[in-house]
Amino acid sequence: MGIFGRRREADAPHPRKKPRFDGPLTLERLKEIFRDCVDFVQRPVQVGGDPAHKITLCYLASMVKMERISDYILRPLAQDEALAGVPTAAQAMERMRDGALYNLWAAERDTLDTAAADLVAGWCLLFFPGETRVLSFFVGTEEKRSISAPSNETVLKGARDAFVESVRTNTSIVRRHLKTPDLRIQEQTVGRQSLTMVDILYIEGITDPALVERVTGQLADIDIDAVLATGNIEEYIVPAVSTAFPLIQYTERSDRFCAGLAEGRVGILIDGLPLGYLAPGVLGDFLRAPQDKSSSWMLATVLTVLRYVCMLGTLLLPALYIAMVTFHQEMIPTRLALSIIAAKQDVPFRSVFEVIVLLLAFEILQEAGLRLPQSIGQTVSIIGGLVVGSAAVEAKIVSPAVLIVVAIAGIAGYTMPSQELAGALRIWRFLLALCASAAGLFGTIMAAAALVVHLAGIESFGVSYLTPFAANAGEQVEGHAVLREPLPQVKQRPAALRTRNRRNQR
Repeated sequence: MGIFGRRREADAPHPRKKPRFDGPLTLERLKEIFRDCVDFVQRPVQVGGDPAHKITLCYLASMVKMERISDYILRPLAQDEALAGVPTAAQAMERMRDGALYNLWAAERDTLDTAAADLVAGWCLLFFPGETRVLSFFVGTEEKRSISAPSNETVLKGARDAFVESVRTNTSIVRRHLKTPDLRIQEQTVGRQSLTMVDILYIEGITDPALVERVTGQLADIDIDAVLATGNIEEYIVPAVSTAFPLIQYTERSDRFCAGLAEGRVGILIDGLPLGYLAPGVLGDFLRAPQDKSSSWMLATVLTVLRYVCMLGTLLLPALYIAMVTFHQEMIPTRLALSIIAAKQDVPFRSVFEVIVLLLAFEILQEAGLRLPQSIGQTVSIIGGLVVGSAAVEAKIVSPAVLIVVAIAGIAGYTMPSQELAGALRIWRFLLALCASAAGLFGTIMAAAALVVHLAGIESFGVSYLTPFAANAGEQVEGHAVLREPLPQVKQRPAALRTRNRRNQR
């Protein structure tokens, strides 16, 4: 038995056979596949009003738009008298496929797998007597949420057309931003049961072909039942899963997504998820906000430096407080030390216990605020702040200094543009605090060194995670991770992406 309570069986049988449905493509077999499905509809149709010429129309009522079937399929079949004069079903099929029906998307299907997949995707099928092939026409509803501003990423100056759940709508948004004919969109189907469309986007002539091949290969290797959440893709395509740090960017903003494509990255759009992914992703990317390029270079540089300072603060501040108060009191100024001692006289707990408890309370309040409805979540946050803050200090459970340190560390973590990066920092904040409680400043330094070694050993699609601070394949690349140059002076794309054309402007 494994740690998860189940033994992994490498030689277990495949979840389903390939092809899923065998046998000839007939109406009887299709009815057997969709038995007990109330939305499966079959209807005999007379061609050209001639009772001698009958075909069968099949569709799923929940997946099609009835007006399209009536206007694009049934009306031409009933009104086109020339179809009634066609002597054979094969000739009638050829005529309908070549334009007798008012539909842009028409295809021939000769296997049960493709025919069943078409029905689920919103297509209708025409069965002809004596034929082993069927005609398939797209009549899907294409119902989707309207395009709106992003809800999780603040837009100060920029486009407000956020991604929606329809992958076709998302690709059209990208096309409107990047009108170049060099934009390539490849598609794969992932998920044995969900049959989710996953699109891979890149700009030919800029993006490294090896990067495209690597992303495409990792998507092709995914063999799961359903793609219904972001983790169903993220945890399979990232090259390392033994880290809490994010290795692939995600965004709701179409302008940020297109900017990543223009830099030479590979984009991923998933049907059903209102997000776009960009690969690779390095540490510096998660510390940049989308509005940095919309602000002046001086302001953007100052804000980026502030984020790096806040990253160090949220990691090290609780650990340094524990180390100095417990082991290295001589590092604290005298007046501050006397103030801390006076505040801790009536507190019965050690400093490390106070810090850990407050950090846990901070995480619990944050989780409760996220999971509850918005109105209740705000109330819980206010009540929790009063209880954990004022009441805990007045009851002499924690000292005011510890409360201030934990609050500053928590608020500093909120300055991270990426919530996944902020979550990873919170995990390491606990580890650094525990190491500080065990070995003081020495334990803090060793834990911080272990973090640096861990980050230096991570790669995101062949790119070092600490780029440009670290080397890539033994070669140091130039770049500005903290300082943002004026945009007219940024003449080349990032070297770590190994783009085919590094020049981006004159």
